[in-house]
Amino acid sequence: MESRNTSRRTFLSLSMGVPLGAALAACGSSGPTRPGAGATGASGGSGATYWYLSGMPQEGVRTGAVERFNKANPNGQITGTTFQNDAYKTKIKTAIGAGQAPTLIWGWGGGTLRSYVQAGQVEDLTPWFSQNAAVKDRLFPSSFGAATIDGKIYAMPVETVQPIILFYNKKAFEQIGAQPPQTWGDIMDLVPKFNAKGIAPFSLGGQSRWTNMMWLEFLFDRISGPEVFQAVFDAEKDAWSNPTAIDALTKMQDLIKANGFIKGFSSITADSNADQALLYTGKAAMMLHGSWTYGSMSTDGGDFVSGGNLGFMNFPPVDGGKGDPSNTVGNPGQYLSISSKATDAQKEIAKKFFTTGVLDAEEVKGWINIGAVPILKGADQQFAGSKDAAWQQFVYGIASNAKSFAQSWDQALSPTAAEVLLDNIAKLFQLSISPQQFATNMNAVIGK
Repeated sequence: MESRNTSRRTFLSLSMGVPLGAALAACGSSGPTRPGAGATGASGGSGATYWYLSGMPQEGVRTGAVERFNKANPNGQITGTTFQNDAYKTKIKTAIGAGQAPTLIWGWGGGTLRSYVQAGQVEDLTPWFSQNAAVKDRLFPSSFGAATIDGKIYAMPVETVQPIILFYNKKAFEQIGAQPPQTWGDIMDLVPKFNAKGIAPFSLGGQSRWTNMMWLEFLFDRISGPEVFQAVFDAEKDAWSNPTAIDALTKMQDLIKANGFIKGFSSITADSNADQALLYTGKAAMMLHGSWTYGSMSTDGGDFVSGGNLGFMNFPPVDGGKGDPSNTVGNPGQYLSISSKATDAQKEIAKKFFTTGVLDAEEVKGWINIGAVPILKGADQQFAGSKDAAWQQFVYGIASNAKSFAQSWDQALSPTAAEVLLDNIAKLFQLSISPQQFATNMNAVIGK
């Protein structure tokens, strides 16, 4: 598949062979910390610098790739610095605005990458990929969509396929004698049953805001298909006021009003992994979250995963909805860009990392060993020996069979519109604004 133009490409219709996925990535440990010695800060110093997300087990895989590269390249070192998710978003925005970005800029592509390109802060990698076709050919073709701005490639797709998954605690369902929900109606019916048993129907790290957004992404898709958000992305006037959008927003507040979420969800952060703990300790029955949380639940949840107590499924259809039930949402890859402010020597180190360090054999093994699915062609052939093979085949199947694989809204939109979106989603979940007010507020920033 040819790379698509980000300005008007259809984020929500990625139906080619194997769609990519990716992350609103997981975190947990405090940051920043420095896996390498002597951080130079931004792009200064003789070596390259690299900021990426903290939180095990993903952090360990990322750090391992840097350490192996440094060992093999004593004269061209990379110094890594890790940050928690939300702290990173703030730090990288400030650094890029000041022209002090690290050499390697980790991100999610889409609207945020477009803002970097417009500000002249990242390198055009199109010529490099033309000269290094073998590097590009290893990766899912669809992973280059969100790396492409106006027909040019500005980022290297990295890491893993990560659709958003509906997780559930099998023991919690046994306690109420029920089956996982097959429709939105089933979800609403399960809420009072779990509450009556003192089990929160859903865990949610609502303080992080983007965790709430995943619910709306699925409800919009299941009710109307990909068209409504595509209209928003295409800057169509009053797109958020579409009747199906109001229906989705109303259904969202219906679930909140019915006490569908853990009490105090708006003060729980995803960075702390507390939302995951609520699921694996049985305090909550279900959780809508990124597939990356499987690894941390395996690590932190005792025998919850290894004992077969974790269930997983795609988000169920909404009765009467138009959206295809195979559709999924997430981010089309994690991405590495090269700062245009880096020195020539730093840029060469970064490009060598793209060639020899990104998704090397050990990194691929590392992702598979923590239950993840690398964006490497044929990665599924390596699942057979994995303890998480069933999970990994499920994720690979979700990604490859989706009629539509939607990029996360806050990454598809510009940073300005994304911040207004997250702010209004938080207010919607706190019931401080109505669906109509949400639509009005969001219509005001369409195209900005």
